[in-house]
Amino acid sequence: MNKINGYTEEEAAGLIEYIYTGRNAGKTLSYLFETYGKAHNRAKGSVRNYYYSFLKRTGDERVQKILEGKDLKAGAIVPFTEEETDEMLKKVLHEKSKGMSVRRAICNISQGDEKLMLRMQNKYRNLLKKQPERVRAAAVEAGVPEEKSFLQRKLEREIDALYERIASDLKEENRRLRAELEKLRSGGKE
Repeated sequence: MNKINGYTEEEAAGLIEYIYTGRNAGKTLSYLFETYGKAHNRAKGSVRNYYYSFLKRTGDERVQKILEGKDLKAGAIVPFTEEETDEMLKKVLHEKSKGMSVRRAICNISQGDEKLMLRMQNKYRNLLKKQPERVRAAAVEAGVPEEKSFLQRKLEREIDALYERIASDLKEENRRLRAELEKLRSGGKE
């Protein structure tokens, strides 16, 4: 069995054909990675990573044969520089200090450029999760309220959900007690 990066040649050809057909039908890559993954017991991220690594194997004749006649390509990954990251972070925090959501802030900063919006959103989330101290420092430097950490936000959501469950249980108990009281007031008659 001849494999290309962990997939058999047949599996690789099937994935590429699936992506090619789906793209021509107007489907997004994200949707195609997810649906292919579900259909073949693979994680969406794993399918995505395989697809992009496959496209980069241009020196492999088997890959060239599978891709022949299909206009599939992967754009170059352009990472943010440290300066761009700091500037983006300051701008997002400044917009957020005006009461905007992160998405609205990023939309404003990127001026509607969808690819840039997605890159910025992913970078911002990554910073919140992996470099909260950098986000805090940028907030202090920009003079805006400090951003909550990923764990703080998660804990707040869990507390809110707990309050909701307790309130719901109390409402149900209150309804039940009212019905009992009404039953007692009416002399136990139904």
